[in-house]
Amino acid sequence: MRHVLHAGSGTGRSLASLIIASLRHAMLVLAGLCLTAGLALGTAAAHEFKAGTLTIGHPWTRATPPSAKVGGGFMSITNNGTSPDRLVAVECEAAGVAEIHHMATENGVMKMQAVPGGLEIAPGATVKLAPGGYHVMFMELKQPFTQGSSIKGTLVFEKAGRVPVSFKVEAIASKAPDAHHDHGGKMHGGKTQ
Repeated sequence: MRHVLHAGSGTGRSLASLIIASLRHAMLVLAGLCLTAGLALGTAAAHEFKAGTLTIGHPWTRATPPSAKVGGGFMSITNNGTSPDRLVAVECEAAGVAEIHHMATENGVMKMQAVPGGLEIAPGATVKLAPGGYHVMFMELKQPFTQGSSIKGTLVFEKAGRVPVSFKVEAIASKAPDAHHDHGGKMHGGKTQ
């Protein structure tokens, strides 16, 4: 049986209107789903960066006073691969110099020094750059780091290459990026602050 809709028939117009309305509704639902998915991915991406088998978790820094010339950068780096990689350099437009440093207590004296050759990220391991341990040392700051802003940087790995990241600027006295990351006054490595 063959149905023919004629341009002048009332049935044809109402069926066409129904089809158009259904298509519009489907497009709006699809657009809403895409927007929701995009916002969710954007939120996740703001705190995590990936390069090959490496995952860089929430890079952050502290706000600095207006006259400060140095700042610190912190994050976690997880190697999900089967071979080691090495963080060999850090670049930052907001600082004249950025280096990988380590703080340690020797004979009761806190010492900080650059890490020669970079920082190895062993396969299956997570290395935490945190206050009181390994960290990025931003020197010759070109501007103060303002709470709530972000500082663009690039992590340079031996194998994964150059990875653009954004350091979220936390409060000037932050010990961790948020309350969920506070270790109750303990620094990584178990040393009491």
